[in-house]
Amino acid sequence: MIESKITEIIEKYGKDTHAIVAILQDIQEAHNYLPREELEMLSKELDVPLSRILSVATFYKAFSLTPKGKYPINFCLGTACHVRGGARIMEKIERELGIKRGETSEDLKFSLDEVRCLGCCGLAPVMMVGKEIHGKLTESTVMPTINKYKI
Repeated sequence: MIESKITEIIEKYGKDTHAIVAILQDIQEAHNYLPREELEMLSKELDVPLSRILSVATFYKAFSLTPKGKYPINFCLGTACHVRGGARIMEKIERELGIKRGETSEDLKFSLDEVRCLGCCGLAPVMMVGKEIHGKLTESTVMPTINKYKI
């Protein structure tokens, strides 16, 4: 299964070594992280040292070498969100999900990360779950919002 997916992704880019970032994006999208065995296969298929691929993968914050949750939560702690109680809300999320910033829940449903701005300060405090923005959060509304994704 994995071998056919990585082969399909590599062939999509014609084994172009200049497309490593795009290939890594496709791998990440398929798995929510970059599995080591796929990076090794990519290295072999493109005849590029694994160290070069890993250096690209670790340079960009968007890539992860460890499994991420199906629903990544990016919680804003920029100025507007912070002054409107964002830190207390973030702590509530950590307590309720049993994970800290930068971690993934055991069931691989959620990953939690702190960001400095999501570009919608008028909705502060705000978080992004997957690709959906949720704003004007409070300690009482944040978990019902997240729990909608547990289904």
